[in-house]
Amino acid sequence: MNDSRSIKISRYLSKHLRHAPSRINIQLAPGGWVSVNELLNACQKNNFPVQLAELKQVVAQNDKQRFSFDSTGTLIRANQGHSVDVDLQLEPAVTPDILYHGTGSTAVESILSQGINKMSRHHVHLSADIQTARKVGARHGIPAVFTVDAAAMQRDSHTFYCSDNKVWLVDFVPPNYLKIS
Repeated sequence: MNDSRSIKISRYLSKHLRHAPSRINIQLAPGGWVSVNELLNACQKNNFPVQLAELKQVVAQNDKQRFSFDSTGTLIRANQGHSVDVDLQLEPAVTPDILYHGTGSTAVESILSQGINKMSRHHVHLSADIQTARKVGARHGIPAVFTVDAAAMQRDSHTFYCSDNKVWLVDFVPPNYLKIS
């Protein structure tokens, strides 16, 4: 499969497993899971046929590991980033002391005064390393990276989760736990 096809499938999966499952008439079960067969059938019915081998390749090779199969290989989900109401069944996790958040430079002033909000997503997304945060920020223009005092947040009873693809998730980051890197 060429890169162009892989990108198209990844974007299609992101749209329908994270934001609009009803658009192709699938329903996400608890954990965000959907049957692989149901997904492939829905893709076919909606004029975007995907072969099982292509699906497996996209899941295995996606640079951000956005998707995962369950242990049986019969269910698939997006690991995080949902805007639809779904219980991802994530367990609270102990974070590294410091995490990072990448954004565009135009958001810096707002974030410094209001903190980091989850906006239309389930959680704020944080990275364990500054390089990943910088890449995320570059998607929004000139990148800006915030250092998050995750240890202090946990001491102050903020709950963190870690998705299967190692993205750290939290409901909100108040401005007093942030500094611009």
